Amino acid sequence: MNSEIQQRLSAFRQKRRVQAGSLIITVFGDAILPRGGKIWLGSLIRLLEPLDLNERLIRTSVFRLVKEEWLCTETIGRRADYALTAAGRRRFEEAARHIYASRAPLWDHRWRLILQVGELPQKTREQVRSALAWQGFGMLGGECFVHPGADLSVVLDALVAEGLSSALSALLPLFAADSRSAMSASDADLVSRAWNLPALAEAYGHFVSRYQPVLDELQRDQRLALSDQDAFLLRILLIHDYRRMLLRDPELPEVLLPAQWPGQQARLLCKEIYRRLETASSRHLDAMLCVADGSTPVEDATLANRFSQDDPLSR
Repeated sequence: MNSEIQQRLSAFRQKRRVQAGSLIITVFGDAILPRGGKIWLGSLIRLLEPLDLNERLIRTSVFRLVKEEWLCTETIGRRADYALTAAGRRRFEEAARHIYASRAPLWDHRWRLILQVGELPQKTREQVRSALAWQGFGMLGGECFVHPGADLSVVLDALVAEGLSSALSALLPLFAADSRSAMSASDADLVSRAWNLPALAEAYGHFVSRYQPVLDELQRDQRLALSDQDAFLLRILLIHDYRRMLLRDPELPEVLLPAQWPGQQARLLCKEIYRRLETASSRHLDAMLCVADGSTPVEDATLANRFSQDDPLSR
């Protein structure tokens, strides 16, 4: 009867307010990038209509994403393809690095700091804070940003890509001393000040409570009559819900996380459900996804099966 799966799909359809733009970005990152990175608008509408997202909402959301420079257009005759911009693609690829990662990163026990040492206009300051938060930085006070493992040169390049090159002269990136000798007593305090881990843990717990029954059903009935369309819709909602949590997750090394951290359980759960949906959902994409000239892009094998195969639930 697909009861748990249908309940999850129905719960989304019954939402009074849906952030369609955010869902569309998930579709681009998870389903469209591996198939050439662009899609005809009519094809996108057909893919999302079964979630009760009407054509007008999808069109409006896509046009807004173009205005916000997440998407760009490529006109083919009287039709147009839509693709992630370079900035939009970079943002999702950064998120994908967390989504499909096999485990938390190791830590070299050195904190990365970015200090605001010069004056910045209020608007620029808020943009810098938002851009650094996107990359997982926590904030200590109003002028110190901290992360345990970020590549500072990549971070600064990302600020330039976000149009914030003028702010670089006011920022000082540096490494703190090795915490094993100088900061070990304050690591836990620093983490608690920079990030709201209890709220993130609660979000991960809600994710597990929503999706564990889905996995239980998929495991219980190996012959579950799940349509290709429903497999695709569930896959998108799964990755969408998981991605929204990861936007708040600084991806701290395990040594800095509380015991029994639910983020790992959520990741393994997401991976196992995704693995069970992938074949059927890919068939649906092969049948429904097309570009403006009517052709069906072939999936890039190097971007398929992006979850690694070295976790216990894959065995």
